Amino acid sequence: MGKPRHGAYDPAFRARAVELVRTSGLAKAQVARDLGINPETLRLWVKQAEIDAGQRDGLTTAEKAELARLRREVAVLKEEREILKKAGGFFRPGERDAMSCYRFIAAKAAEHPVALSCRVLGVSRSGYYAWRGRETSARARADAALTERIRAIHQGSRGTYGCPRVHAELRAVGERCGRRRVARLMRAAGLRGCHGQRRHLRTTTPDRLATPVPDRVERAFAPSTIGAPDRLWVADISSVSTLEGWLYLAVILDAFSRRVVGWAMADHLRTELVLDALTMAIRHRQPAAGLIHHSDHGCQYTSLAFGQQLQAAGIIPSMGSVGDCFDNAVAESFFATLKVELLHRQVWPTRAAARLAIFAFIEVWYNRQRRHSTLGYTTPIEYEALAQEVAIA
Repeated sequence: MGKPRHGAYDPAFRARAVELVRTSGLAKAQVARDLGINPETLRLWVKQAEIDAGQRDGLTTAEKAELARLRREVAVLKEEREILKKAGGFFRPGERDAMSCYRFIAAKAAEHPVALSCRVLGVSRSGYYAWRGRETSARARADAALTERIRAIHQGSRGTYGCPRVHAELRAVGERCGRRRVARLMRAAGLRGCHGQRRHLRTTTPDRLATPVPDRVERAFAPSTIGAPDRLWVADISSVSTLEGWLYLAVILDAFSRRVVGWAMADHLRTELVLDALTMAIRHRQPAAGLIHHSDHGCQYTSLAFGQQLQAAGIIPSMGSVGDCFDNAVAESFFATLKVELLHRQVWPTRAAARLAIFAFIEVWYNRQRRHSTLGYTTPIEYEALAQEVAIA
């Protein structure tokens, strides 16, 4: 008998081969040649027969079979748990109907056996295959087309947009669809918004000897309260870690439109950093006298040079309480967005690389393209244009 095509010998053949070794007086190698099998294979058969007979230590054939059965059961249980875990992120509460289960099973068919997925989710295989065999419905075709548009928007957002902003972008181009539908299609396509922990590194040190400046804002950051652009600017400083060392970024935002109107970057925290950001903002916006500049009590903002530049431009200083991030929430929110959507997504080899990426983020993406929930999911530039239209009307 030659080796079977699938490599498995019949148990009776194995038993007779072992018996031949024991009774013939021939060497195992000779018996193996006579039977046309590998000598090592025959040696293992003889060894296993001795274990089964209690003549040497080791796992018996029955024990090996039981161990293999238990391992298969554990593997199945692990896979069942994995299916349930994935399904938990796929379905909304109360959404687990048969059609939703079929869509999940189809999406994960390359990862898990269909029969197992059907059993775990409590649907029939026949129902699943009947669903797969039907002609694609008009709704399914529409979902497929909408998914491609969603995917393009998500990619265009640098992978940062979640359902609310994707939905707003679709509405802006005339696509009428519900937010829940967008959320369902994004889950099915494995698309998620960019989220992360918001971390804060202190970059401004309070100057205890500076003349106190009152808080003229009192956390009134709502655009409806501010009323128009260039009435309230908010400012702050943050740091960017690179392999060359720290890069520091100072920004000034118009609190009404959330637009970054001034920024500066340097490898130091001297007063020149915030002066450069203020110079840019004044040059670009040319605000009327009476504008409020709101910041924390950092020594850069309480410096004599910075105060003189504010005074020369007719800008009124305002500062929140010491150590309370909510008193400068708009600027803090900008930096949180910058870090989550850009800075913390990769390692920056040089300050120059970080500078260029931050410039593009602010001037190309944040001010002109990114939709802000506070602004009704419009961009800062769109929001200012709308405000100007209302003022003219």
